Amino acid sequence: MKNNQVSKTVASLPSHASTPPIRRARDTLTAFLSEAGITVNGPNPWDIQVHDDSVFDRVLAKGNLGLGEAYMDGAWDAEQLDAFFHRVLRARLDQRVVPGRLLIHALTVRLLNRQSMRRAWQVGKTHYDLGNDFYTAMLDPRMTYTCAYWDGANDLTTAQEQKLDLICRKLDLRPGMRLLDIGCGWGSLMGFAAEHYGVQCVGVTVSKEQAQWAQHAYAGLPLEFRLQDYRTINERFDRIASVGMFEHVGRKNLRTFMEVAHRCLHVDGLFLLHTIGKNQTDTTPDPWIDKYIFPNGDLPSITQIGSASEGLFVTEDLHNFGADYDKTLMAWYRNFDHAWPRFQAKLGQRFYRMWSYYLLSCAGAFRARDIQLWQWVLTRDGLEGGYRRPTLSVT
Repeated sequence: MKNNQVSKTVASLPSHASTPPIRRARDTLTAFLSEAGITVNGPNPWDIQVHDDSVFDRVLAKGNLGLGEAYMDGAWDAEQLDAFFHRVLRARLDQRVVPGRLLIHALTVRLLNRQSMRRAWQVGKTHYDLGNDFYTAMLDPRMTYTCAYWDGANDLTTAQEQKLDLICRKLDLRPGMRLLDIGCGWGSLMGFAAEHYGVQCVGVTVSKEQAQWAQHAYAGLPLEFRLQDYRTINERFDRIASVGMFEHVGRKNLRTFMEVAHRCLHVDGLFLLHTIGKNQTDTTPDPWIDKYIFPNGDLPSITQIGSASEGLFVTEDLHNFGADYDKTLMAWYRNFDHAWPRFQAKLGQRFYRMWSYYLLSCAGAFRARDIQLWQWVLTRDGLEGGYRRPTLSVT
């Protein structure tokens, strides 16, 4: 989900040759934070409360990786972590601290295919296979682990069903159609589409836990859940959807992904791509998110998606409702925090701080419009007469 990009511009840090290193680091970051209205050990809920001054050196040395690890270690807190990150990212402070130690991470992303067929399964084991009981406590009843659509909705369950219905309507699903869901998760879209629109579905995932849960939850419906890499799919479908999976494809595989979708879609079919995206192309995935949450993740930009689909698809519609991810993440955090006593003994306090940092920092990033959520509707040859984005159903 969050992907605070590393800028190529390194800030000119103030020089205090006679000042002790820890004091210099504290003074530098205190000055930066003040530009975002954040006070070190201040009274506001978004102010940073520092328990160990080593946090300043860790941030200057390792950027958000150091900040996140220091938080996991209990070196600092903020009463409202989401509000802290909203201010930091709105002020673009992440572009002011660019440690040289991140150069290797940046070069690895640029030069290597970190999302090869062998490595693609890592995120399933690390993130999605944490346990279905854990995700059941955090998510809505359908286990929808992507941005909800909050247009008039007051609760997570309604907002998620609105999102699923909006996707079905954008795809113009009709009884008897065959839908491919690339990165199907726990099967929420497939189950909803089969129940409400009478379609048959095939879904692929790299998570054993997801596939097992979905097979049990939707037994009796015309749904097939496969443990399969998307690159090996080679059959035709009336419609294709990919919801919250494209972030794991990686810049070196975006064209391959589009080629797979192109060969699997009927000539007159529709393809909906739902993905988090970044505002700038020439950036590097956030190292903390990469290390602790989504191994090998890589958010695409509009330019990258456009280039990958060029000559294969016509973009019929592009819909940005990234601000809704803020509300979704805050709802997930409330559920997670409420359920935490059930998992504390098993997962431990460091995991609690890590997961809180993940959910709340991402909420702040979407609130700051640092990252986006897009739904693309694509066709192979363009629809004669054009495409009209549907509204939510009235039911």
